[in-house]
Amino acid sequence: MLNYQVLNYSFQNLKEKNMTFEQVFEHILKFMRLDPNGNYKLMIGTDSQVHPDHTTFITGIVIQNVGKGVWACLRKITIPRKVTNLHEKISYETSLSEDVFSMFTQERKDDMFEIVLPHVDRGASFTIEGHIDIGAGERNKTRRFINEMVARIESMGAEPKIKPDAFVASSYANRYTK
Repeated sequence: MLNYQVLNYSFQNLKEKNMTFEQVFEHILKFMRLDPNGNYKLMIGTDSQVHPDHTTFITGIVIQNVGKGVWACLRKITIPRKVTNLHEKISYETSLSEDVFSMFTQERKDDMFEIVLPHVDRGASFTIEGHIDIGAGERNKTRRFINEMVARIESMGAEPKIKPDAFVASSYANRYTK
């Protein structure tokens, strides 16, 4: 695993720049409070892109009210070299997702659960997913890392998703790595 000190805990989206995690969390709670009867998925995933002199890693945080909208933001990390070893790259992507998952303490998860809990009997729900930018396809070079990365996401208390279901990593975060 890369041993870089990550000092930039700044998040952004199209409307806001330089958000702290506390501000991100408040946005998530505000979004969930708009419709406590919703079916919510908190999804976190990371993708990367190797450039000529650096590698960009984007971690996306998405809160989705299924069928009714999303609120999302991202965190950008730049490593000042080309990360070409596939295992190192996938492992670091997973580490960055784990880093963000760790910010969702049990107390914060409880705060989210408490919004939907009174409405569960009317169909409200809340789940947490970790989106990993790997695929199981026979021609996919990342498939040999599936068991390792899935176990790491499960250890964070999240339901792991791989391609094609890992859209936060493979689509949302990917868009901002270019």
